[in-house]
Amino acid sequence: MRNLDGQLITVFGGGGFLGRYVVQRLLARGARVRVAEREPRKAVFLKPLGGLGQTQFAAADVRDPAGVARAVAGSDAVINLVGAFDDMVAVQAGGAGHVAAAAKAAGVGTLIHISAIGADSESPSAYGRSKGDGEAAVRKAFPRAVILRPSIVFGREDSFINRFAALIRMLPVVPVIAPKTKFQPVYVGDVADAVVAALGDGAAYKTFELGGPQVLTMLELQQWIAGAIGRKRLFVEIPDIASSTLATGFGWAPGAPITKDQWLMLQRDNVVASGAKGLGQLGVTPTSLASVADGWLVQYRRHGRFAQTA
Repeated sequence: MRNLDGQLITVFGGGGFLGRYVVQRLLARGARVRVAEREPRKAVFLKPLGGLGQTQFAAADVRDPAGVARAVAGSDAVINLVGAFDDMVAVQAGGAGHVAAAAKAAGVGTLIHISAIGADSESPSAYGRSKGDGEAAVRKAFPRAVILRPSIVFGREDSFINRFAALIRMLPVVPVIAPKTKFQPVYVGDVADAVVAALGDGAAYKTFELGGPQVLTMLELQQWIAGAIGRKRLFVEIPDIASSTLATGFGWAPGAPITKDQWLMLQRDNVVASGAKGLGQLGVTPTSLASVADGWLVQYRRHGRFAQTA
């Protein structure tokens, strides 16, 4: 890994779930970090992680080319972590292109773009298409970019494992949509390590798919969570035709359990492709869900830290 001392690295989405881990690792390696956010005040919590003057903040929306250009000015490297489940085309396709074009125009040496397993311009889901179009836009504007495609990312602040844990705590009978769809959950800290490693391993022109050490079906994952939080539950597999009807008929409503686009995403496995470069090629050892999840899943147990699990 190259020396990051004094390097100015702009991180779009640095105040988000993955962003806080990436920023922490960059600061620990001596980089100067510019956190680019639509609302920088929401990322101020990152400031104490670095030394005096090591962290700076910029107001930038990836949908605004002018704001993006101002944020990348003077940067040695740029990292784009921004993703969204609304306005996906503008954020994940157009926004990715804006960041790449600005980085190229500013003479930035390295661009790292976070995409997702399943990114495909021909995907049936809008999310997958927007991610695929984003990759294409990045390659067109900045051909030497490094693209990282993680599977489902888990960690203390995630909205995936935590969401299921909350449902399992609340419901005696748990409906499982797409029970046979496979996932390869990857720890947020490993993804952050991969981002930092990609800055200096000569990884230009490469795409990496990031997955954890274990592949689980949706049903197996929820059963594992139930065991981890000490909740004995009955899991009921929902047939595709029923879940499709639910997503189509009610997915548009606020608070709906699943949208039509999410249902479409769940029709494909979310695992690292055979032969794809991954964490190993970046020198990162995958962390298992079981080895770290106890630190935060304890909040979903009946008696918290005093509970006994099977």
